[in-house]
Amino acid sequence: MPRPDKVAVVDEVREGLSNSAATLLTHYRGLSVTELAQLRAKLREANAEMRVAKNTLARRAAADAGIEGLEELLTGPTGLVFCQEDPVGPAKALRDFAKDHPDLVVRGGYLDGAVLSEAEATRLAELESREDLLAKLAGLMYGALANTARLLKAPIEQQARLVQALIDAGGYAGAPADAPAEEPAGAETAAAAEAADGAPATEAADDAPATEAADAAEEAAAAPAEDAEA
Repeated sequence: MPRPDKVAVVDEVREGLSNSAATLLTHYRGLSVTELAQLRAKLREANAEMRVAKNTLARRAAADAGIEGLEELLTGPTGLVFCQEDPVGPAKALRDFAKDHPDLVVRGGYLDGAVLSEAEATRLAELESREDLLAKLAGLMYGALANTARLLKAPIEQQARLVQALIDAGGYAGAPADAPAEEPAGAETAAAAEAADGAPATEAADDAPATEAADAAEEAAAAPAEDAEA
């Protein structure tokens, strides 16, 4: 009958393999207890957890989780790093820690239903993290929205500048520039008089001197005839 402590380890490793976004397998031979504690702290900062288990129990847990291909990686003192969200951050933490502690080696991993080789797991540290990708995406979205706002705003600004230029030039005062000028009030009075008399007032004024001249001529012609009768 399996010991309860071994059953608990198998259940814990199986749950980690099944629920984690990725799992990285490491060899930690040569690291002291203090160094392992420091490594665990670095991994927690990267949202990951390291679990040390015997290979026999880890293989049983992988089989229970339906994962095949990890048997070859589960040799020697193995530390399983369960990545909660993004495997890039934990991979970077392992790489940086290994620079000062060469005894730490990344053996491989498990990601999206596929077993990763040592080279593939190591290359994860060269990728951009989820936070960096989200920051870049936010920058691209902001740039696109800003460009759209500028394009929509440009025609309104151009129209406003055109109207102001017309106002400054005196060609725009709230009404069409080519509107007909208003006629003086006297013109309407003269037009009304012409309509009432049947002839323009200026023509009547011009005829007055001609009438007076004709009357004077008739009086001059009649004067000799009266003197002769006398």
